[in-house]
Amino acid sequence: MRGRILCIFLLLLLSLCSVAAKLFSLQIQQGDRLSERATRQYQRRLPLLSRRGTIYDRTGRELAVSLKVHSLFAQPAAIENPARTAKTLAPILGQPPQEIVARLTTDKPFVWLQRQLEPAQAAAIGDLNLKGIGLFPESRRYYPRQESAAHVLGMVGLDDRGLEGLEHQYDDLLGGQPQSVVAQQDALGRLVFRQEEAGRPRPIFDLTLTIDEVLQYITERELQRAVERSRAKAGTAIVMDPWSGEILALANQPTYDPNEYRKAGSAARRNRAATDALEPGSVFKVILLAGALEEGVVRPGDRFFGENGAIEVSGVTIRDHEKYGWLTVQEILTHSSNVGAIKIGQKLGKSLYYHYISGFGFGSLTGLDLPGETPGLMRRPKGWSALSLSVLSLGQEISVTPVQITTAFAALANGGNLIRPHVVRGLRAQDGSLARRVGPVVIRRVISAETAQTLLTMLKGVVEEGTGKEAAPEGYSVAGKTGTAQKMDPATGRYSHQKVVASFVGAVPAEAPRLVILVLIDEPETLRWGAAIAAPTFREIAREALKYLQVPPAPAREVRLVRMS
Repeated sequence: MRGRILCIFLLLLLSLCSVAAKLFSLQIQQGDRLSERATRQYQRRLPLLSRRGTIYDRTGRELAVSLKVHSLFAQPAAIENPARTAKTLAPILGQPPQEIVARLTTDKPFVWLQRQLEPAQAAAIGDLNLKGIGLFPESRRYYPRQESAAHVLGMVGLDDRGLEGLEHQYDDLLGGQPQSVVAQQDALGRLVFRQEEAGRPRPIFDLTLTIDEVLQYITERELQRAVERSRAKAGTAIVMDPWSGEILALANQPTYDPNEYRKAGSAARRNRAATDALEPGSVFKVILLAGALEEGVVRPGDRFFGENGAIEVSGVTIRDHEKYGWLTVQEILTHSSNVGAIKIGQKLGKSLYYHYISGFGFGSLTGLDLPGETPGLMRRPKGWSALSLSVLSLGQEISVTPVQITTAFAALANGGNLIRPHVVRGLRAQDGSLARRVGPVVIRRVISAETAQTLLTMLKGVVEEGTGKEAAPEGYSVAGKTGTAQKMDPATGRYSHQKVVASFVGAVPAEAPRLVILVLIDEPETLRWGAAIAAPTFREIAREALKYLQVPPAPAREVRLVRMS
């Protein structure tokens, strides 16, 4: 009997130890994992998308706002007849019934059917009162002016996070801190309790831009016309205040509607003004002249022989579009003589030319407050060939972005200071108080005010007597330069005679510049010269912009008639 009792006692003790070990394993060793698994079975964390900050243009016009919308969800376990429910929802959602049925018959307790419904869709579904179907409040970004300033603004994804442009660059300030809702579910997956997650949200800010919506419209309209008229691959136009670095308009073609960004390809969404680096061509002769005049190696009246339109450098013959004899420095710039530019480059030399190229910001980032900016491509003099100095004098063997060209020309227009370009003017808190104001930032002085004024006067001659005649709006003087740069053909490794970049950059009015405007047309099929397509586009943008800004035209010159005796 004692043996039996001892045996039973040991079995009970062994059982208790086994239960204790199992409890230890479940409660201690696997407690956290099992608790998390249980939570996942009856709780679901849903995003609560807060309102993003509004983006305004410089005059207070809304460019990007947040709207309250609803998203459609389903609890499959609570739906009695998935086929009938899908058939009811299909015409409202514009989806095939079979796709909806597939989501309604899943084992998941919660599924999204469609995010960010249109108001009419949400109202129609709400009236149906379908079992197992619900609407969840969310926020959707809306751009009331569709394509306007799309490459500046960027866009926002379904998760309310900025994907490109300022929406991405200032995402933390515009979007605040993501919140969530904890949805409690019963055994059938029905939502029975909702609770906002604790946590203090970060402040949300509104952005005020340097962009002027009217100037943006003018620039986009004229650029689109130019691209269509020349049947070009793409185009870029920038309008900048040369004294503050504020970008008043920035346009690219092709463009897209950020409200429908999923329908646009990557080429349409790319901000070519900041990301695309191209050889500038003859526009770059302005940088060469700035360095040569500043160093005193040439003066506007100095004369160079044009070699009758052809010069040989390191076994390569470089030609002008006309056969020139003796030319002054002013005439070299006015007629955009390649031979003359090469001779000026040889007088300036490698080291000094490189000093001014880098001084004007080429080969480095401008500091533009938009994502994706590239520094272009520029080699140091030790990597130059025997031909490099000559072709660099013509704007070849270097890649620059449209923003870099505009910023460099703004330095000429403002008296020699390189200014950081920017598109954000200020940040405001939700209570309307000014949190931050962005002012002009002078990076460095690159040339003297005297040299800048001399060069502006010379550039007036380019428009009045040279290749830029089509750039001047009536009543205003323009200091600018045309460019027609051949593009490299990847198939042959040589410059293409068909693919070019036509450009014009200028300051207006020339005597006291208010605006610097760049127009760049990439691979035009017709009107392939900068003088033929970029300069007239500059004229139209400048004419409308100056009229809008109420800049008075220059007074007409008085003409006196002298009586002949």
